Amino acid sequence: MAVRRCLPWPDKRLRSPAAPVEAITDEIRAIWGDMIDTMEAMPGVGLAAPQIGVMLRLAVVDASEKRGQAVRMANPEILHSSIELRSHEEASPNLPGVSAAIKRPRAVTVRFLNTQGEMEERDFVGLWATSVQHQIDHLEGRLFVDRLSKVKRDMLLRKARKLAG
Repeated sequence: MAVRRCLPWPDKRLRSPAAPVEAITDEIRAIWGDMIDTMEAMPGVGLAAPQIGVMLRLAVVDASEKRGQAVRMANPEILHSSIELRSHEEASPNLPGVSAAIKRPRAVTVRFLNTQGEMEERDFVGLWATSVQHQIDHLEGRLFVDRLSKVKRDMLLRKARKLAG
């Protein structure tokens, strides 16, 4: 496996919805492997394939304390979200140097294709839930800054532009 380069904002692919995965193949498993290596190298708690320029609906999430517990997902979709919200400081390797507190549902139920190509439903809570929602946003062509007010979003994007030099 390999660590891949994350696309720098404002790459247009970060604003494009990813294509559904038709089947779980060795190629898909290899992409997941690279995504996990890339996520660990950041270090982060999740990564979506479009972040590394692969325009498929693939995501990995590992919010465990020990690490090595990554959940690999293809075509993830949220079936249910808790009413209770949780605020967490979010960031992205595609927008280095900026972060913001984002409120999202504290828990979500997600359906996805797993590594065996079987449909799986799983509940995620806390940081796991935040990361899954953040990755699904990436699969839809959205960034965490899109969940902010226009003023705050514009301020962070100006800062990101300045940091990118």
